[in-house]
Amino acid sequence: MDIRFINPFVASIQCVFETMVHTKVRVGKPRLRTDDSLVHDISAVVGFSGDAAGCVVLSFSADVACRIASAFAGTKLAHDDPDFIDAIGELANMVAGNAKKDFEGLNVSISLPSVIAGTNHTVSHPAKTPFIVIPCDTDFGCVCVEFGIEVEKKPRPALATTKGASV
Repeated sequence: MDIRFINPFVASIQCVFETMVHTKVRVGKPRLRTDDSLVHDISAVVGFSGDAAGCVVLSFSADVACRIASAFAGTKLAHDDPDFIDAIGELANMVAGNAKKDFEGLNVSISLPSVIAGTNHTVSHPAKTPFIVIPCDTDFGCVCVEFGIEVEKKPRPALATTKGASV
């Protein structure tokens, strides 16, 4: 696991939630996930492919997810509302896309989000890929951000440009 991915996810969750959900995010200490003991009610998963492969997972309790989705949508959403799953998936998509832009020198694509809803579920990960857990606190409650990314190719240096010269 390359720790240079931590800051893009921290910055992304803060930016997306402050801009789109109108809440400050207080980020806890990132740590390595060592087991499957984290259980959640709602999880949104977005995959990464290309020069780096893996995924990011945003997880919430059902109550927190409803409050966050409602703030994002601008209207009250219950967990059984058809727009609820779309709202949670779109937030995960924004967090993944915003973080991805800071993966310097890597050509990475993101998948469509998948949302898992079920009381006390666990999102398991491949044993060979280390996952980082970033606990976050908002005015709506706790959000757990987990990610695991393996660089498949060497980062490419940015192309140098000279003003007025053609390459």
